[in-house]
Amino acid sequence: MLAVDARIVVGYAPVASDRYSHMAIYPYPSHLVSQWQLPDGVNITIRPIRPEDAEREQAFVRDLSDEAKYFRFMSTLHELSQAMLVRFTQIDYDREMALIAVTEEQSKEVEIGVCRYVINPDGETCEFALVVSDKWQHKAIGHKLMTSLIEIARHKGLKTMNGEVLASNGNMLKLVDTLGFVITTKHRRRKHQTGNEIFKLLKLVR
Repeated sequence: MLAVDARIVVGYAPVASDRYSHMAIYPYPSHLVSQWQLPDGVNITIRPIRPEDAEREQAFVRDLSDEAKYFRFMSTLHELSQAMLVRFTQIDYDREMALIAVTEEQSKEVEIGVCRYVINPDGETCEFALVVSDKWQHKAIGHKLMTSLIEIARHKGLKTMNGEVLASNGNMLKLVDTLGFVITTKHRRRKHQTGNEIFKLLKLVR
């Protein structure tokens, strides 16, 4: 199951000039919108999330299996609270990024995957999360989302990513391995409150 709630520790390279650094609110990063086609011909759009995606995000989470929700949130829930919806869809693109994969079903745009990172107040660490719809597993959507997110992090000048994945989440562990993550030796594992072990991962982004 491709779902993870994880933390990334990010060290900064020299900060590049930012054309929007003088602005209080960053504009929507439309340059990050990309088109992709699956081998079976299905067209996928990967783009930063928008506030108007709230209902789409809620429907996406509701449709996840209990296992996928558990892997993503490390807790049980049925749907996102209003506060979570606001936090997940009304983001500051300078301090965080959320990419969603969408496609058309019956002439309606539906979300089939999402990944995100949030930079912590220290400016050197951030957290990321990834989850793909159960119906769209094994189509490389999680890999595509993560490679896009990693490239954005690299463009921001970030150098390393750390994450946490439940040991029972075999598909996610396989995915992060293909992306170059390794299990760190320090704090190699700790017990989750349910007894499920959590692996700490690290990836160089430079």
